Amino acid sequence: MTTKPKAKKFRIRRPSDEQPAESLTPRLDQARAPQSAPAQKPRPVPPPPTNAARAPAPEQPPRPRPAPPPEHSAAARTAPPQPQQQQQQPQPQPQAARAGQVDSARQVSAETDMDAIKQEGLTGRQLRMARRVAQKHGLAPTSDFDAVRLLRARGIDPFQRTNMLELVRPEQKQPATTEPRMQLPQTVEVKKETLPSTQMASPAERRAAEILKIQKELASRRRKKMALLMVRLAFFVLLPTIVAGYYYYAVATPMYSTKSEFLILKAESSAGSMGSLFSGTQFATNQDAIAVQNYLISKPAMLRLDQDVGFKEHYTQDWIDPIQRLTENPTNEEAYKTYKRNIEIGYDPTEGVIRMEIMAADPQVAANFAQALIGYAEEMVDNLSARKRATAVRDAEADLENATQARYDAQERLVRMQQEGNIVDPEGKIAALRAQINTYELQLQEKSLQLQALLDNPRPNSAKVDGARGDIRRLEALLADLNGQMTQATVGEDSLAEKAVQIKLAEADLATRDLMLQTALERVEQARRDADTQARYLTTSVEPVASEDAAYPRKFENTILAFLIFGGIYLMISLTASILREQVAS
Repeated sequence: MTTKPKAKKFRIRRPSDEQPAESLTPRLDQARAPQSAPAQKPRPVPPPPTNAARAPAPEQPPRPRPAPPPEHSAAARTAPPQPQQQQQQPQPQPQAARAGQVDSARQVSAETDMDAIKQEGLTGRQLRMARRVAQKHGLAPTSDFDAVRLLRARGIDPFQRTNMLELVRPEQKQPATTEPRMQLPQTVEVKKETLPSTQMASPAERRAAEILKIQKELASRRRKKMALLMVRLAFFVLLPTIVAGYYYYAVATPMYSTKSEFLILKAESSAGSMGSLFSGTQFATNQDAIAVQNYLISKPAMLRLDQDVGFKEHYTQDWIDPIQRLTENPTNEEAYKTYKRNIEIGYDPTEGVIRMEIMAADPQVAANFAQALIGYAEEMVDNLSARKRATAVRDAEADLENATQARYDAQERLVRMQQEGNIVDPEGKIAALRAQINTYELQLQEKSLQLQALLDNPRPNSAKVDGARGDIRRLEALLADLNGQMTQATVGEDSLAEKAVQIKLAEADLATRDLMLQTALERVEQARRDADTQARYLTTSVEPVASEDAAYPRKFENTILAFLIFGGIYLMISLTASILREQVAS
């Protein structure tokens, strides 16, 4: 609701030296004269003197004059009362009428009204406003003062304050009337012959009364808005909160919570590697813990829990409230929603601990659920590395078979080379030839010395000389034969040197195959030991224990939360509605 703005300023015109004080009231008296004429019939007032041009004016009925602006009316009311003779202002004396230029009574009256309007001291803003209002009503004024005169002649107050909302009101069809619409105060017949009171309120008192009236209207409007606001809050916020609180305090079935904690540890390995640096920490079992967490909150875990402990049967009992209770024959999807709502499993990567909380209508049932889920988690941990261990054993055994076959092939190749050359050790034969050559060379040197000694005599013995020369000849032939054998053994594809190299390579290959076979045997033994032992362990740090007091629902906290939720929804909707209302209005 919007009220029209009230006047907040009053203008009091004070008399100056050039204009006497009694000249302020005649304008008001001229404006009030037509309205107060019926009330002043018992006290006739002599008419003011007029000239010949205004002679027919008294024969016309008095015309109603519009009330002056508020500031002029207030100034007139504050002025002291003047006698009747001083209130009558003499009209300006027009010039004598010339022959053939006699004005009509209407023209003279219009000029008189224009002079009275000019004497009212209207501001330029008021005159511009009057011209705009006159143009709006289809008038054609010749000046701003003429616009004021024409509007007052039609009974329209050009200075009436209008509300901004009234400026955009749709135009309403008015019935066609011959009489102009009067918006100014009209004279009312007084039934009782009473005179108007001379006691008039001061402008300050009237202003205080209007301010008090506005304050009362604002207070009333504020109380009404506050009452409507309280009704809306009670309907949209308090009532749903009361319903939610009634459910939590009187209807909701108490749920018992069982909490447990467990962690996954990796078996210590004797082999030194980079992986052993993180053994025993959460980094070594981070992936396994995440896999176990995802498995426990999955649908297969819920189905297995239902088969082993009876999850659906527990939540379909009649004494559970309808909101938390499952239907008679629930589907797996409905049961899974209840499963996720009543089972919370979280993993802390900094500590490597898995925390689990089970909620059920019976504390012992909640503990049984927790024990079953921990067993499923332990089996899951064992199954995570079972395939890996089996694959490791299978690969190790295959490597052992390959190493055994490779060693057998290398050994067979070495034996065949030795059989083909009829030499078990070619290097030994070459060494024996070299030893023989060295021995025969020494003997050849000795025989050469003996022959030289015999030839040094003046008369050498011919028999000894011939024998020494024969020995030397035979040694040289033997050395030549040995050197030939040595050359044949070291040169060519079938030489002893070539055979010695091939045999040496075959022996090296056999040694390598022996080492690989030994390594494969060690891997098989290690894989079998790892397969026989458990690689990861699930340790329960907090065992599940049946609780004695119900943990859910949290009545007070849930009620406050419902109040905040409904209040936020109402606030958001009200803000949206107000914004849309402003957009539509603009």
